[in-house]
Amino acid sequence: MALFGSLQSVRAQAPRTEGFSTAFAYVDELLRPGSDVQARLRAIASGDTQKIDLAGGAFVIEQAFETKLRADGFFESHRKYMDVQVVVEGEELMEVADIARMTVRQAYNGERDLIIYDDSSDASLLRVFPGQVAVFFPADVHMPTLRIRATPVLVRKSVVKVPIAG
Repeated sequence: MALFGSLQSVRAQAPRTEGFSTAFAYVDELLRPGSDVQARLRAIASGDTQKIDLAGGAFVIEQAFETKLRADGFFESHRKYMDVQVVVEGEELMEVADIARMTVRQAYNGERDLIIYDDSSDASLLRVFPGQVAVFFPADVHMPTLRIRATPVLVRKSVVKVPIAG
């Protein structure tokens, strides 16, 4: 099931693989005040994303967005990549549920590595603020980018896509 918490606690629990080593090396730089990686993320305009390739088939999607209403979100999961999501600025609500309890709404799209699920009230809530890390495995259906309060906030975050060993 998903891992959530500080970088230190998540790193201690994550599998010791090349993919996670690459992801955590990136996150170390992202969370280091004044780093080039952090400056690059902070320069992204709201609504924009950029993809950056990392070692070993991993890549990162750096993004800036305003949190959205739950009604505008959707549950998703992935087969080829695990997500390592890290908030640098702002805060968001994420929901996470066990794939066994979910109903597929849109079948797997291999090009986007995406399965979309029907809504469910059987999810747990994560409040994610700067410096926290959430890792979602293929069995973790998740709905990120949600508002915590009535008004949206700007979130800057990175999603490192770690390839699943084959």
